[in-house]
Amino acid sequence: MIEAPLVAAEPQDTHPLARRIRGQALRMVTRAKASHIGSALSIADIMAVLYGRALRVSPAAPDHPERDRFILSKGHACVAVYAALGETGFIDRALLETYGTDGSMLMAHISHKVPGAEFSTGALGHGLPFGTGKALAAKRRGHVWRTVVLTSDGEWGEGSNWEAALFAAHHGLDNLVCILDYNKLQSLKSVDETLRLEPLHSKFEAFGWAVREVDGHDHAALIDALEGAPWEPGRPMMLIAHTTKGKGVSFMENRVEWHYRNPTPELLEQALTEIEGENGCETPLSRS
Repeated sequence: MIEAPLVAAEPQDTHPLARRIRGQALRMVTRAKASHIGSALSIADIMAVLYGRALRVSPAAPDHPERDRFILSKGHACVAVYAALGETGFIDRALLETYGTDGSMLMAHISHKVPGAEFSTGALGHGLPFGTGKALAAKRRGHVWRTVVLTSDGEWGEGSNWEAALFAAHHGLDNLVCILDYNKLQSLKSVDETLRLEPLHSKFEAFGWAVREVDGHDHAALIDALEGAPWEPGRPMMLIAHTTKGKGVSFMENRVEWHYRNPTPELLEQALTEIEGENGCETPLSRS
């Protein structure tokens, strides 16, 4: 059977999408009394740009062989991806209400059982090696789809990532994009205090990657970088996205405790009110 050509989803306005992703992520974590909301909020804008504009994917054909592959290596931030999938039609929004409950496919780390999710991750340092293998397979088989991997900054303490970075450059994988969520906080304290990464830009250049740095909350900059790939023939792409952990909620921003803490109903109400006011949200976010 010959597969019909992929018809990618229509582009969306990414700013309202990012607000909806933040609202859904906050509600999911609060309902489930779960963790990692700060990590999810830091990538909400990236998720909105990927699923609203940059990824060549279709909710009507989530497993189409020509689709771009997106891999969330920082699997603990899964509510941002689940929210993006719900808000772009890959899964029913009602399914988001089951996050973290017994029997739900929406587990507390990203699961490949969810339509639109490529790979189950949890232990850090696995997403880029897996994505590198996907990109190599596509290159050798002459496919045009891209692999996009989103890593945390803290997981660059894992040697498997640096091995994958060497491998990707060696094989000229210019169909591979790695987005590094550089919010500069990890589980207990800052990345700089835990295991210093700088100078990141020059390290990746020395490994043979094409490197760009952007404000990870600037949609125009993200769209320009992600829709403009490949940047240099024969070089994998590293997009260092400078972000704020807990972005969009004043009492969560740059606060390491929101790696683990979950909001009370009262704090959820305050957080949703702040998100609604951000850039003039036209559609109020449901409190349910």
